[in-house]
Amino acid sequence: MPKFDKPQPPIFEKVEEERLYRKQRLAAAFRLFARFGFSEGTAGHITARDPEFTDHFWVNPFGKYFGHIRVSDLILVDREGEVVKGDAPVNRAAFAIYSQVHEARPDIVAAAHAHSLYGKSWSSLGRLLDPLTQDACAFYQDHALFDDYKGVVLDTSEGKRIAEVLGDNKAVILRNHGFLTVGQTVDEAAWWYITFERSAQAQLLAEAAGKPISIDHENATLAHSQVGTHSGGWFSFQPLYDKIVREEPDLLE
Repeated sequence: MPKFDKPQPPIFEKVEEERLYRKQRLAAAFRLFARFGFSEGTAGHITARDPEFTDHFWVNPFGKYFGHIRVSDLILVDREGEVVKGDAPVNRAAFAIYSQVHEARPDIVAAAHAHSLYGKSWSSLGRLLDPLTQDACAFYQDHALFDDYKGVVLDTSEGKRIAEVLGDNKAVILRNHGFLTVGQTVDEAAWWYITFERSAQAQLLAEAAGKPISIDHENATLAHSQVGTHSGGWFSFQPLYDKIVREEPDLLE
């Protein structure tokens, strides 16, 4: 069988090029979240760590519809929650959560959270996803449950607790709230969110229809090593990026 060398995330020589790449991916992720129906009023956010000022992150302006976000709309927030680039306010909940997640996980570049339908539905069950499908195995023993709810997250101490529960995993279920995913690239974090949401949808449908059969531990672990890698998450996002840029090129402005 011929060997297939899967493309890998690019490596940049100049920080300005890497910053633009991350911002373009971030704007595209918001457009895709809108396409998937993940927008809910003013709720939800995706962040991208700045490659030069690593304690700063780029995020969506509070109150702007995901489907209208362009690269030029993104705002840069420092570790104190102050907007240092851009003229729009930041979502306080976004800062409270992401400032702590980015601080606790220097290995990650991006984090994604939205109030999507199946993420909200599954989060109310207070349980982890089962390895029912190959896609769901990307999260096998690689996601956690934040088994608490105390209203809208507005305090960094709550964000710190979420970061602690997330640990080294790629995703966390926030009980009665929704999903949060992270990645070493914006592409990866966004893809994990999309497929986590769809895996929850698949399990909800399967359990509504009958008693699903889980994949056994050995094969779920194998599948995780095949579909749950950082580079695999990045690569899975590329067709979606190409699609949204072709159909909505204004996002790059």
